[in-house]
Amino acid sequence: MKRITRVFVVSALAAATLSACTDNGGHDVSNMTNTSPGAATTPASGTSAPGAHNDADVTFATDMIPHHAQAVTMAAMVPTRSSSQEVKDLASQIQAAQDPEIKQMSGWLQAWGEPVPAATGMQHGDGMMSMEEMGQLETAAGAAFDKMWLQMMIEHHQGAIAMARTELTAGSDADAKKLAQAIIEGQSHEIATMTSLLTGD
Repeated sequence: MKRITRVFVVSALAAATLSACTDNGGHDVSNMTNTSPGAATTPASGTSAPGAHNDADVTFATDMIPHHAQAVTMAAMVPTRSSSQEVKDLASQIQAAQDPEIKQMSGWLQAWGEPVPAATGMQHGDGMMSMEEMGQLETAAGAAFDKMWLQMMIEHHQGAIAMARTELTAGSDADAKKLAQAIIEGQSHEIATMTSLLTGD
């Protein structure tokens, strides 16, 4: 009887030990599963956030706002000074396109925490007209105005296209680059139209 009791006790202890080992092993697997890298929900650090931008994007928007604003000012002169319906139509088209783009670029700068330039700031460069040239245009009328306006706007558009090409090369913001491409395409077409009006083709 003593032998039978001893065997029973040893068997019971062995069973208890096996059960404890099995339980501990299950917790270890659970813990490993919960802490595995595949279960992490934090995005990878190398992933670019939507709307990521760089200095080139800031420069593009900052310089293009006053550039567009001057084009809009030039377009606003046309209805009361031009003698050409084609020039009037083109000026209306330019104003309709560039006014919303000014608002769009201003919104980007605000979102990026950058200052929005004054739309009236004029600097001679990138095809922009000087104050003297703007004064000459403002005092012209009729066919003389149309010729001067077309010549100035062609130069103005060429400057905008150069700025947009720089953005495509150096910028990183997808929306800014999309606008740059639209400027290149739209203003290249307008240059062709203005050249045709100048030459009478």
